[in-house]
Amino acid sequence: MTGKDRYRRTYPVSWDQLHKDSRALAWRLIDTGQRWDKIIAVVRGGLVPAAIIARELDIHYVDTVCVSSYTLKEQGELKIIKSIEGLNGENALIIDDLVDTGKTARIVRQMLPHAHFATVYAKPDGRPYVDTYVTEVSQDTWILFPWDSEIQFIEPLIQQKP
Repeated sequence: MTGKDRYRRTYPVSWDQLHKDSRALAWRLIDTGQRWDKIIAVVRGGLVPAAIIARELDIHYVDTVCVSSYTLKEQGELKIIKSIEGLNGENALIIDDLVDTGKTARIVRQMLPHAHFATVYAKPDGRPYVDTYVTEVSQDTWILFPWDSEIQFIEPLIQQKP
C-alpha cells in the first residue's frame, strides 16, 4: 500500500502542541518512578522531543541513533545510518516522535534491549514496541509535524472531497 492509499486522515501538530505533548510525556515518565541518566534520540523526529524531555528530566547525556525509513509519506527499507556502540540500554531512555508500524522501534530495541522506549505519538501497529506514549492516533492518520509544514489556508472539511 502506498502512502497515498495508506493515509486517509491528517493530524497537524503545531510547535506549541508538540512542546505541550512532549512535556506531557515527561510527566508520564516521571510518574513511572524510574530514573534515567541518558537519552537516545531517534533521528530525526526524536530530536525535538528528546531536547524537551532532557530538560524536564534534567538529563545531560543525549546521544542519537539514526535509522532512515521514510521518504515523504512512503515507508521504505530501513537503513541504519548510525547505531549505538557500548550501551545495552541500562538507565537509557529512547525518545522518538512517533511509533507507526514498529519497524524502526524493533531495530532500535535490538540495539538497546534494556532501554525504556517512549514516544510522543503512537499508532496501533507500533504501540506494542514502546513502553510509554502520550497520544494515540489511528493507523490511517498522517501526523503532520511542524518541521514538515507551514501555516496556510485550507478548505473546510465539508468542502474537501475524499
